[in-house]
Amino acid sequence: MILPDQGWKLKMGRGNSMILQTAALDFQDYLEISQNVKVETEVRDSLAGWQDFSQSIIVGTRQQLPGCGLTLKTPKSYEIAVTPERIIVCGYDERGAMFGLYNLESRMNLREAPFLPKELKTARESLFDTRMVLSWMGWMEWPDRLLSHLVHDGFDAIFASVYANPNGDRTVGETSTDFYARILYKMRKQDPDRVRDLINRAGRFGIRVYTPIIYQYLGTRESEMGLRKLVREIVKEFPDIRGYILLTEGFWYSAWGGGHGAGKKYMQQWARNWSKAVSIVEEECHRADPSIEIIPWEYNIDFRPQNSEIKRYFIKQLPVKSIPMLTWENGKSFELDGMKGNLCDYSLNQIGPAEVTAVQIDEAEKRKMKVYSKVDTFASWQYGTTPYLPCPYQWFDRYIALEKYGVKGTLESWSSGYKPNFISTIRAWTCWTDAPPMQEIFDAMAALIFGKEQKEIVKKAWEYFSEAISLVPDTGPNMGTNNAIGNPLFFQEPPARTATFKYSWEEGTKKSSFNPYWPFTISRMVFYPDFSNKTNKAEHYARRATGLGDVSKETEVLPVFLKHLKQASDKMEDGLRLYRTAASNSPVSKRTQALREVVVAEQMQRMMQSDTAILTFEDLRLKLVKEHDSRKTGVIFDRMENIVRKEIYRTELSLLAATRDSRLGFQFEQDYVYTPYSLREKLGVLKETLDIQLPNARKIKKIS
Repeated sequence: MILPDQGWKLKMGRGNSMILQTAALDFQDYLEISQNVKVETEVRDSLAGWQDFSQSIIVGTRQQLPGCGLTLKTPKSYEIAVTPERIIVCGYDERGAMFGLYNLESRMNLREAPFLPKELKTARESLFDTRMVLSWMGWMEWPDRLLSHLVHDGFDAIFASVYANPNGDRTVGETSTDFYARILYKMRKQDPDRVRDLINRAGRFGIRVYTPIIYQYLGTRESEMGLRKLVREIVKEFPDIRGYILLTEGFWYSAWGGGHGAGKKYMQQWARNWSKAVSIVEEECHRADPSIEIIPWEYNIDFRPQNSEIKRYFIKQLPVKSIPMLTWENGKSFELDGMKGNLCDYSLNQIGPAEVTAVQIDEAEKRKMKVYSKVDTFASWQYGTTPYLPCPYQWFDRYIALEKYGVKGTLESWSSGYKPNFISTIRAWTCWTDAPPMQEIFDAMAALIFGKEQKEIVKKAWEYFSEAISLVPDTGPNMGTNNAIGNPLFFQEPPARTATFKYSWEEGTKKSSFNPYWPFTISRMVFYPDFSNKTNKAEHYARRATGLGDVSKETEVLPVFLKHLKQASDKMEDGLRLYRTAASNSPVSKRTQALREVVVAEQMQRMMQSDTAILTFEDLRLKLVKEHDSRKTGVIFDRMENIVRKEIYRTELSLLAATRDSRLGFQFEQDYVYTPYSLREKLGVLKETLDIQLPNARKIKKIS
C-alpha cells in the first residue's frame, strides 16, 4: 500500500507521557519532510473501537488498544498491523509504541517512499533489556538531535558522566595517592546541573541514563561508611538514574591494577573485596529503589584465555541481584601462522566472545544472573579514527553470537560512541525478533546508498571488507589502526616540536603524555624509533599488537604480521574496486553519499598500508645500520625511498579525505588523533627524508 499525500490522521489517546508525544510528533514530521505526506494529529479520550477507524495511523499501548498486542510479553516490544484502511502500532508500553513508530520510518526509509506491505502484521519482542551507548561527540556532548538519532537506531539508554560521579564528588581523585586516583584527578569535573538537564532531555525521547560511581574501597569500616554515604547522596539527588556501572577504572579495591602476573591468592582476595564494594552499592541503591540496576564491570582484570578461572571466580563473588557487564571480545585467542596470540583490546577481526567471557556467561547462568556486555557493534578501537567499520558481514556474525549467548543488555562501542551510520542502522534491525533475513536487509541498505542497480556489487564489496578485517593482526587502540596515516617515517631523530626534558632532573615522559618529537596526539599513538638502535621497535610493536609477546625471541613475528596486514589490504582493494564502480554508476541523487562511503573505506585501507610502510621502513633502517656491503645498502636505500614516495602520495590522499570529512581522524577519547594540520606536518617530514636525509645517508655509506 502507499500512504496518500493527505487525508489520513494520526490518532492517539489522551494522557500519554512526553515519550509517546515526542515520538508521534517526530513521526508526523518525518512523513511531511521525508515522504511529502501530511497527516493531522487527533488526540482522543479513548481509542476503543480502533478496529473501525479508517484512513488512520493509530498508535497506543495494550491498555489503550483493547484486544491488540495480546502476544506482547516484554517492555519495548510492539505490534504493527497494516491494511489499506489503517495502520496500527501497539506497544507493550509507551516505549514499545515509540519503537514501533520508528520501525515504520525504517521500513519506509528502505523503500525510499511511503510504501508498506498491505497486509503487514508483525509482533516484535526486544532481544535486549537495554542498549546503551556513549556520545561520539565528546564527554558530555548530548545535543537533542543526537539523542533523537540514537533512539531511532534502537538505543534506549546512554552512559554519561564517564569517570566522574554525577553529583560532582571528587573525593577519591583529590585525596588518594593510588595510581588510578592520580589519573582520575585529571578528569573533567562534573556539573550536577548538567546531569540533571541531560536526564530531563533524554527522558523526552524514552532514553534512560546510566552513570558510573567513582570510589576507592579500602575494606575498612570508615571506607564502607564513606561509600554508603556517597551512594545515598547520589541516589537522593538523582532518583531517576536507571543504573550504575561500577567499572574497575574508577571503582576499585585498594590498589588499582589488572592483576597481570599476580598470584591466584591475591586475585581472589581482590575479587572478594571488590565484590563486597559492589554489594554495598547494591544494598544502598535497592533500599531506595529495587529497580535500579547495579552493573559491575571488571574490565581491567587480565582477560587472556589462561585467566578463565579467575574471571569465573569474579562472577561467583558478585551479589546475585547485580548484572555483570562482560567485555565481549577482549582477549579472544587466534593464530598467526601457528603462533598463538590474543586480542589486546577492542577489535573486530574476531567475532567473539572471548574464552573468558564465555566462561563468565556460563557461571552467571548457573547463578541465574542475567548479563550485559560491552560490545562493539558498528565501530571499534580497531580503525577507531574512521567513523565506523564498513564490514557488515563480520558485524552481523557478532550480532548473531550475542543472541546465541543470551546477552540481555549492551553497552555498544564504548570508546567510539554513537554516530549515525549505515552499520548502526543494520544493527537496529537485529535487536528485535521477526527481523528480515540478513540478505534482505543488506539488499535494501545497498540499494538505499548506491542505487538498486548497484546492490550486488556493493554486497560483494562488503564481503571483501569483512574478510579483510578478519585478517588484520593489529588489535586494539594502536598507532597502526588509528594514526598510521598521521605518523611520519622517522629516518633520523627529528628536532623537538615541544619542550624536552632529556637532561633536566625531571623525566619528560612523566611530565607529559606527548612525544615532544610528534606531539599531535598522545604518545602511545605515535610510532617512534629507538635511535640508539638497541631495540627493533617494529618487531616489538608486532608482538605487542597481536598478543604474541610470549613467542620466543628467536622467532620473528614482524614478517608474519606484515604478511597478514598486506593480505587484509589486498582484500580491501578487491572490495574498493567494486565500491568505486558502484559509486560512479550510482544515481546522481545518491552519488555524494556513495562517494563518502568509498572515502571511509579508502581511509581504512590507507591506514593498513601506512602501518605496513612505517614498520617496514623502521626494520630497514635498522638493517641499514648493521649493513656494510655497499651493494646491499644500495638495495636497502632504494626500498626505503620507494616506501617514502608511496607514503607521500598516500598522505596527500589522506589529507584530502580528512579535509573533506571531519569525522576522519576523530576519536572522542583523544579528540583528533590526526588533523589536516598534522598531516601537512607529516608531509614536510617525508619530503625532507626523501630529498635530504636519505641522499645524504647514501653518500656517507658509500664513503665509509
